[in-house]
Amino acid sequence: MAADAVFRIAGLKKSFGPNQVLSGVGLELRSGEVAVLMGANGAGKSTLVKVMSGVHAPDGGAMMLGGRVFSPKSPAEAIRAGVVTVHQNINDGVVAALDVATNLTLDRLSGKGAAALFNPRRVQREARAVAERMGLDVDLKASIADLSLADRQMVAIARAMAHEPKVLILDEPTSSLSSAEANRLFSLIERLKEHGVAILYISHRMSDIRRLADRIVSLRDGAIAGTFEARPLDYEGAVNAMLGRTVQHGTVEARAAGETVFTADRLAIAEGVLPISLTLGAGELVAVTGLVGVGKTALAETLFGLRAPRAGTMTLDGKAYAPQSPRDAIEAGVFLVAKDRAENGIVGDFNVYENMSLPFLRRISAFGVSRRGAERALARGQIKDLGIVCRSEKDELATLSGGNQQKVMVARWLAQPARLMMLDEPFQGVDIAARRDIAAKLRAEAAGRATLIFVTELDEALETADRILVMSEHTIVGEHRNGAIDMDRLLAEVAGQKRRAA
Repeated sequence: MAADAVFRIAGLKKSFGPNQVLSGVGLELRSGEVAVLMGANGAGKSTLVKVMSGVHAPDGGAMMLGGRVFSPKSPAEAIRAGVVTVHQNINDGVVAALDVATNLTLDRLSGKGAAALFNPRRVQREARAVAERMGLDVDLKASIADLSLADRQMVAIARAMAHEPKVLILDEPTSSLSSAEANRLFSLIERLKEHGVAILYISHRMSDIRRLADRIVSLRDGAIAGTFEARPLDYEGAVNAMLGRTVQHGTVEARAAGETVFTADRLAIAEGVLPISLTLGAGELVAVTGLVGVGKTALAETLFGLRAPRAGTMTLDGKAYAPQSPRDAIEAGVFLVAKDRAENGIVGDFNVYENMSLPFLRRISAFGVSRRGAERALARGQIKDLGIVCRSEKDELATLSGGNQQKVMVARWLAQPARLMMLDEPFQGVDIAARRDIAAKLRAEAAGRATLIFVTELDEALETADRILVMSEHTIVGEHRNGAIDMDRLLAEVAGQKRRAA
């Protein structure tokens, strides 16, 4: 064990039935260092994190914390020992039914002296201190259920930081954060490094990795496939190691749009903002990009009938389109792959084929009875086309990795014909290879519909779309055709430095 190693894993193994997920993982986490863990979907990242944080017991191998055997029987025991995790699924880090203050002090309420702490004034005081240390600007009395996804993520992170951990595990922590919130997190990580905290940071975002990584560790098929710490860090080598092959950089040859499918004329999606006018044609894939909170999800929800526009009109195939509900949108052929799959998309207790067919049961039923054979055949085709890693279409969705759950979400909507297909952050939580699998599938099946994707990461827009629209302050401020992009102008628009006239 290296002199500065705080946490050491040797020969760690874990299986679920016949499926061996971890096959002898060896890893050291060092004091004051950020080790970035990269791995393809299904490589075993989530299982490794759950073993380290006391959710699962290993089948073999050993863990050492500060030179002593570490074998937590529960997450609470791991936290007390100083190993704190912020999971990729935000709902694992907060309790939606409670308010912010209670969430921030929740772990203390279960320990010694909990009775004394459970005083409303003291809870508020303790929570305020945690929020101030984190720079968390949220109403402490607000219910978690009423917060945005980004605010819930910040509460989960603040709750973890309150433990003053020896080892901090962050699983895709910036996936729902704005640029300002991510920068606040990065600054906090730098302070934790100065205090000797060992940090395991799991991410596929190259912007995060370039900003934070002292070392990159690649995981493939449940084992460490490479470690990269020589300067400058070999990002491409780390990606190739995690995939077991060389990845070709994605390129897009922009296609011309066919007949007009959808139009929005002076559409206002919020009070007091400039309206949006846009046209989407058949066969084209258009990306809407911009920082978190600029209105991308609000635009998607307006087009899908989840919220009413403040002004303006829409047409679909030349006819007036004004959905009053998602059912209206779906019946018109307008689909939305929602951003938050845990709350808006998947049913963990249902299997893969049931999740895929859920919104379309009436289409694949006979006399009100679901046709299981048709459901399963449809799912098998999508599993093959998108490379979903599972044993069969009968696997419960909760047993799949986060990235493969995301693929199931995308496959669900691709399995049925649409006129306008919308995907809100479709690449969230998926690795680079899976991202390109999804993008290739979207482009291959683009004929006969308009496709609109909402993404925060510019790389995802550049590798996928024929045309890129930039949003700022709930309106569109820029438009670019892929292959001939002025990057300086695009970045200025993303930063909110330029506005397009309505």
